[in-house]
Amino acid sequence: MKNLTVVFRKLFSTLALRLHLLIHGNNPIGFKSNSHKLPRRAYTLASIEIDSLKNFRIQGIILDLDNTIVSEDDKYLSPYAEDWITQAKLAGLQFFILSNGKRRYRVKYWSHRLDIPALSPAKKPFLPAFRQAIAYMGLPAQHVIVIGDSLHTDFVGSLLCGCGFIQVSSLPHPPRWWEKFAGKWVQIPYPSGVELWDFDGAYES
Repeated sequence: MKNLTVVFRKLFSTLALRLHLLIHGNNPIGFKSNSHKLPRRAYTLASIEIDSLKNFRIQGIILDLDNTIVSEDDKYLSPYAEDWITQAKLAGLQFFILSNGKRRYRVKYWSHRLDIPALSPAKKPFLPAFRQAIAYMGLPAQHVIVIGDSLHTDFVGSLLCGCGFIQVSSLPHPPRWWEKFAGKWVQIPYPSGVELWDFDGAYES
């Protein structure tokens, strides 16, 4: 089963690359500098080096919410995520949250708490929300990176709009019906032994 997952991921990446080339020609998906590339994966948001983003001329970040910053059942928080966002803002990076979540009061709460504009439901991976986020930040797509936990929404959306992408591990959460069958192919399970913060959120609808 593990080998099947690896094969599926490679197949998905190949199809995604072909989709990117079809839309954007030979423009690279990643960002290159001195023969290096930005990482494609990270355990958590806070494990991404802000200086590295700056070195690759990243100026804006389209950020996922559910299972990237907070688990969708509001049980866990990504460790140091809020501190990381604060430091990234101090470094001059702009943010925009795109969430497919339908509980708008919840997205509004996090938009206010993080002081980041947000759109929900964003209907990722379709382009309109990504274009709106990029236009709001007033940046060219090549200077914006998408960070999220799901390939089929965040990654595909980043390809369609011409942005880079970093996939983070998906915070533990009750699996949705489709995740029981395909989750392991489009998400990275949160690693055992990696720090995880509890969260007991109470929202006002």
